[in-house]
Amino acid sequence: MLVVGIDPGLATTGYGVVRDTRDGVVLVDYGTITTPPHLPLAQRLLVLHRELEKIVQLHRPESSAVEKLFFQKNVTTAIAVGQARGVALLTMAENSIEVSEYTPLEVKQAVAGYGSADKKQVQYMVRALLNMEEIPSPDDAADALAIAICHLHSVRFRNLEK
Repeated sequence: MLVVGIDPGLATTGYGVVRDTRDGVVLVDYGTITTPPHLPLAQRLLVLHRELEKIVQLHRPESSAVEKLFFQKNVTTAIAVGQARGVALLTMAENSIEVSEYTPLEVKQAVAGYGSADKKQVQYMVRALLNMEEIPSPDDAADALAIAICHLHSVRFRNLEK
């Protein structure tokens, strides 16, 4: 199974593409999409949509995972993240790609084995699970890879229950 994980944000959206194989999870691609801050909101969302579309067309993932919006102290930030999430969900739906959503707690639990793991612990585990030489960077891309890995672990667990 090929999965794209998405860590949504208006300024920066992280993405990570991983494949589940018999030998474990394999890294395919990762990076970030940035939107120019000088553009109006609608144009920034359009940039995000077009770039996500390019990633989907390039890799043709079978499934996707997007981080759920969790409580944020800054309402403006929460709204911007929510709008970016909406674009990610729409892009996946337009391409008939199944979408699963995970909270940060669920991602940390699946990747690091501990729901209160800090960012560095999660990044270290992503590096280890994907046999990367260095911790993936920037943080948004590392988070997206963790979201994709979480999804693969969740799918494996659901398949065991059947």
